[in-house]
Amino acid sequence: MICGGTTEAKDANEEVQRICDEMKSHAEQKAGQSFEVFTAKTYKTQLVAGTNYFIKVHVGGEDYIHLRVYKMLPHAGEKLELTSLQTSKAHHDPIEYF
Repeated sequence: MICGGTTEAKDANEEVQRICDEMKSHAEQKAGQSFEVFTAKTYKTQLVAGTNYFIKVHVGGEDYIHLRVYKMLPHAGEKLELTSLQTSKAHHDPIEYF
């Protein structure tokens, strides 16, 4: 992995789903809508002063959103923050830095 670059996309695991579960209400508030499902599908990470997670989330039907979640370093409590969100995504849309 290049320092500052993102990893290749990987299938979401339990940790990534837990991050999504914690961010769901924040994502709904930012998007101005409710999501009937909120299932992490794939993700990339970027190592910074903490970790950025770029996560593709299935939100029902053919609809997906992309989340950027910042996870602080352990000494900062590993808090999570939803830093950005992209709506109107499809299953085939690649996860890119945003």
